[in-house]
Amino acid sequence: MKKFILSTGKSLIGPAIVLLLWTFGAKAIDNRLILPQLGSVLKHFLAPTENVIGLGSLAVNIVISLIRVMLGYIAALLIALPLGIIMGYSKTAYQLANPVIGLFRPIPPIAWVPLVLAWFGITSFATILGLNQGTWYIYLSNFKLSMMFIIFLGTFFPVITSCIHGISQVPNTLIESARVLGATESNIFFKILIPAAGPTIMNGMRIGLGSAWTSLVSAEMMPGSISGVGYLITHAYELAKIDLVMVGMISIGLIGSLLDFSIRLAGKKRFIWQRETKIDR
Repeated sequence: MKKFILSTGKSLIGPAIVLLLWTFGAKAIDNRLILPQLGSVLKHFLAPTENVIGLGSLAVNIVISLIRVMLGYIAALLIALPLGIIMGYSKTAYQLANPVIGLFRPIPPIAWVPLVLAWFGITSFATILGLNQGTWYIYLSNFKLSMMFIIFLGTFFPVITSCIHGISQVPNTLIESARVLGATESNIFFKILIPAAGPTIMNGMRIGLGSAWTSLVSAEMMPGSISGVGYLITHAYELAKIDLVMVGMISIGLIGSLLDFSIRLAGKKRFIWQRETKIDR
C-alpha cells in the first residue's frame, strides 16, 4: 500500500507542476486568446452535458470521437495482426509484401486526405445502409468512411511492423527444440511463436492506438464532419474560443492516456512472466 501511495504521488507531481505554471502563466499573460484561465477550461469539464457552441455536449462529442477511433483501430487490427504474423513467419510472404508496406509506411495519414476524399467523399454508414432520415440516420451519418480510413492508416503500420518484428525475433532454438520433441507446425505457431512474440505485438497495438488518436484531429477536420473532439477544436479556434480548444486537446490526451494504460495493464497481466526480466519502475 505504501509503495502504491508513493508511486501515485510521484505520478501526480508532473501534472501539478503543469497546472501551477498554467495558473501563473495565464495571470501574467492576461490574454485569453493566448492562454485562457484554468478555471474557464475546468468549467467545461464540470458540465460535460451542456451544449458547447451549438455542437452538442462535450460528452457526446467525446463518445463520437471514441467510436470513430475504435472502429478504425479495430479494422486495422483485423488486417494488420494476421498479415504481420504471416509475414514474420513466412520469408516468402515477407519478400512479397514488405516492399509495398515499406513504400507506404513513411507517408503520414494526413497526406492521404485528398486521395481519401476522392475515394470515399462523404459516404457514411448511413449512406451504406440506405438511410436518408430518422434517428439512426443522424447517428450513423457521423461515421464517415474517409475518417475511419485515416484512423485505420494511423494504426495499421505500427501494428504490422511490430508483428513482423516480434515473430521474426523469436529464438530459433525454441522452434528447433520443439520440433525435436515432436511438436507439430501448428503447435509451434500457436504455442511458441505467438506467446513469445506477444509482448512485442502488444506494444505495437499500444503504439497503434496512440497513432490512431493522433490521426483523429486530422480525420475530423475533413469535409462533412460536424461533430467530434477534433471538429470541436477546429471550430472553436475559428470562433476564437481558445478555452474550448484546450478542452478538446486535454480530452484527447486524457482518453488516450486511459486507453494506453488499459493496454499496458492487460499486457502486464497476460505476460506476467516478462516482469522478471525488466527493471522495476
